[in-house]
Amino acid sequence: MSADDQQFLDLLSSIPNQIRRYSGDVADYVDKAVDKVADNVRDVLSTSEWVPEYMRPTLPARPPPVEIVPMSTLDRLQDWISRHKILTGIIVAGAGYATYRTVRHGKLLRKARRAKRARNGGRLEVVVIAGSPSLPLTKSLSLDMERKGFIVYIVCNTIDDEVIVQSLSRPDIKPLGIDITDPPSAGSSIERFATYLQTPHAAVPRAKAGFLSLKAVILIPSLNYQTSPIATIPPSSFADLFNTHLLHPILTIQSFLPLLTSRITPYGEKSATPKVLVFTPSIISSINPPFHAPEATVCSALSAFTEVLMAELRPLAIPVTHIQLGTFDFTGFTPIRSNPEMLPAAEARQWPESARLAYGKNYVNQSASVISAGRIRGLRGSSLRDLHNAVFDVIDGSEQSDVVRIGLGAGLYGFVGRWAPRGLVSWMMGIRKVHELSTWESSYTGSGSEKSGSENGEASEFIPVAKEDEVVHGVHNVWK
Repeated sequence: MSADDQQFLDLLSSIPNQIRRYSGDVADYVDKAVDKVADNVRDVLSTSEWVPEYMRPTLPARPPPVEIVPMSTLDRLQDWISRHKILTGIIVAGAGYATYRTVRHGKLLRKARRAKRARNGGRLEVVVIAGSPSLPLTKSLSLDMERKGFIVYIVCNTIDDEVIVQSLSRPDIKPLGIDITDPPSAGSSIERFATYLQTPHAAVPRAKAGFLSLKAVILIPSLNYQTSPIATIPPSSFADLFNTHLLHPILTIQSFLPLLTSRITPYGEKSATPKVLVFTPSIISSINPPFHAPEATVCSALSAFTEVLMAELRPLAIPVTHIQLGTFDFTGFTPIRSNPEMLPAAEARQWPESARLAYGKNYVNQSASVISAGRIRGLRGSSLRDLHNAVFDVIDGSEQSDVVRIGLGAGLYGFVGRWAPRGLVSWMMGIRKVHELSTWESSYTGSGSEKSGSENGEASEFIPVAKEDEVVHGVHNVWK
């Protein structure tokens, strides 16, 4: 049998199957049509008046109509959650974190913060604050520590600093004279202070004498810095800045290291490990904006120094905590200035023409932005009570983090500095591209005049940025 014959036989064998399928489809269609016609006829006859009652067909029982019930609020909420699972998870996580922070903040506010005292009521714990007594932060922190039961010593470099401390009129806030610029004298002062701690003291006459314990050394560098383009800051101003704002805080900690790393409590007495707290402004150093080179440089260097100090003292079980400060409300501690500060536009007009064309417009725009000189414009800042509570929590050991961010903007700008693009931050601060620059003019007039100008230090391309009080009094306070 050929292939064509086999194909023809296969075709003939498939015809009955196709006929059966098509006939079944036609029969199903006819049945449905007949059933529909029968239903229609039955409905018509059952409702017609001319058909006798006994001849009317009986309608089959129909299912009850579906009742539409409106969804309740809970049902709609469950339906929304089922359709937005990711967003629901984010909302739950945010609400949980906010609840945790609120509960924790409430507990911290209700916490009783008092220094330990002797049975006769005498003070036993000492805190050393290494910061200028004229700084508002030093004044507020010393008064709060004294109010909580500590004996507070403020490091003083000059007689004027001691006068400021004595003007606080608090018997337990005392000056601690240490000349950081003279290492032998500073070492002698530290030795006298250690001897004082090793000597038993009585709160009142004929009472049991007890030993004082050093609880913490708090370093508070300057919180105020000059803002200016790098090109307008002379090298001598940078040298003075690093000497007064960076070197002296480092030397202060270095002077206290022998005291911190030694056991000064007599044997048989309970010893306490002192803590080191280093304060630095964090808003400017987090984002490093233009025209803030002094503050950004000094604060970044102090942060690096604190990390190294932390690594060196960790094996000795001496905690070092870096307190990164935001903006605070110093109302009541900041004196009213009789001479208002120079406006940025007026300050820019004193620059050389080349610097004014290159930086003047952006400097004025940046000074009018939300962040200017380390402050958040339009906001008063956090309460100093938050800072005082955080410092006490670090001293008593309830806060054991290496870095504590406190104050308005400290955490936010730390996040912005880590993740936000630098160009976007500069644009938001008003920095724009400069299209017009000054023409280069050579100031070379000969070897003799150049030598004379360099010797006299009268280079016209630099202007000093020293503070007004330093110029008036003629002295440099190492903390200001």
